[in-house]
Amino acid sequence: MAVVLGLDIGTTSTIGILIELPDRIRRLASRAVELRTPHPGWAEEDAMQWWSNVCAITRDLLATSGVAPHDVAAVGVTGMLPATVLLDADDNLLRPSIQQSDGRCGAEVAAMRREWDEGDFIAKAGNGINQQLIGAKLRWIETHEPDVHARIATVFGSYDFINWKLTGRKAIEQNWALEAGFVDISTDALDDRLLRFAHAPHGAVPPKSRSHSILGAVTGAAAAETGLAAGTPVAGGAADLIASALAAGIVNAGDVLLKFGGSVDVLIATSHAAPDPRMFLDYHLVPGLYMPNGCMATGGSGLNWFARTFAGAEASRAAEEGRSVHQHLDGMADQCPAGSDGLIILPYFLGEKTPIHDPAARGVFDGLTFSHTLGHMWRALLESYAYALRHHVEVLNDMGHRTERYIVSDGGSASRVWMQIVADVLQKPVQQLTGHPGSCLGAAWTAAIGAGLTADWSGVSRFVQYGERIEPQSRHAAVYDAGYARYRDLYLRLRDRAPMAAP
Repeated sequence: MAVVLGLDIGTTSTIGILIELPDRIRRLASRAVELRTPHPGWAEEDAMQWWSNVCAITRDLLATSGVAPHDVAAVGVTGMLPATVLLDADDNLLRPSIQQSDGRCGAEVAAMRREWDEGDFIAKAGNGINQQLIGAKLRWIETHEPDVHARIATVFGSYDFINWKLTGRKAIEQNWALEAGFVDISTDALDDRLLRFAHAPHGAVPPKSRSHSILGAVTGAAAAETGLAAGTPVAGGAADLIASALAAGIVNAGDVLLKFGGSVDVLIATSHAAPDPRMFLDYHLVPGLYMPNGCMATGGSGLNWFARTFAGAEASRAAEEGRSVHQHLDGMADQCPAGSDGLIILPYFLGEKTPIHDPAARGVFDGLTFSHTLGHMWRALLESYAYALRHHVEVLNDMGHRTERYIVSDGGSASRVWMQIVADVLQKPVQQLTGHPGSCLGAAWTAAIGAGLTADWSGVSRFVQYGERIEPQSRHAAVYDAGYARYRDLYLRLRDRAPMAAP
């Protein structure tokens, strides 16, 4: 029996999966994660909560699946990137993680752009100078928390941290390193000049590892906490969005994955690197391929915030109906017309990443009147993320990429109302997946490859089936064309106003 454990260190939850090769999902388990926003635009989490979740999830999976610890042949960990996790010389956490969606670093980004021509930087690092870079976070800490910066001994990411807790070995996975702005794409190696540009303390960035390379083995201490067997191989790890794309079968040019998790992601597979400042560039998990992609600062996290803040009274009604509050709000939104009777929302609640890279951007409700209901506002929020997806698709096309087949995955893709809106805004069919557990599956398969249990990257598709193909409704094309034009124009008109002061 070849069983592999996959762990996903996500923004809103930690998820674990046990798969049995060649095609059986044995068990899934999850634990919630608290996203903290102590100031406008900030996004932080407690890395030890991730580890506590991993320990609880792993023990739960083993106890309820009938899988013994020694039957787990390998472990793979994925997670959001590039979160910033810092340790001191005694391996203690220095502060909460700074998440990839954090928007506090506008001044640092501006300074970095003055110091290095962005075109030259993109040619070297593969990605633009924006709030995603770890250097922007490190520079912010250097300015605002100098005592913390002075004690930094290790800089790595979310799943790198979990890998270290499991194995005792420190490394940075290749896509965290690339999106961090530390890799020279011409040499595929960490670059001293880029590290200095980031103000990374000397020696604080661990070596780079390939996603499917075996990093180390579960230590005795980690075994005692997780219930895993000591000596179990642990793979280098995987970026969550890339792992999800692999599990969804995104390996052919023209295939696009729209991923509806805590953030909304857009990914496409290519055979060559095509750096562009508007989008991110990552390695595909399949060696030799690349994956240009976009990642919004919010998505499911924005919907969760809205439901928690404005729909508290609906939660009890939803419970009486046996539905989640999101499903209840979907039902209300479905009774409202396309275009939400003129209400437009900019979903820039944590600033925005791709394609505008504007940490000073803010959420906006435009056109709100007394005639609008909670259902209108929920529908307008769903439409806002669909408009943002259309913006990404336009950019990908402008970069020369074909966007022909759309596959949707992760939790938000289960919303029939939201996916119909996406199909209508794009005026393209969207293919739902069934049985896609998310990025944890891609992490497990990557570990299976690394451990030599299989050599077939496409074999992961056996775990996922196609669901409904949602066709666009042509009668909504005109109203969504107009809504999209308003959406783009609204941001451009507000962009040049004085931004909200950063703390």
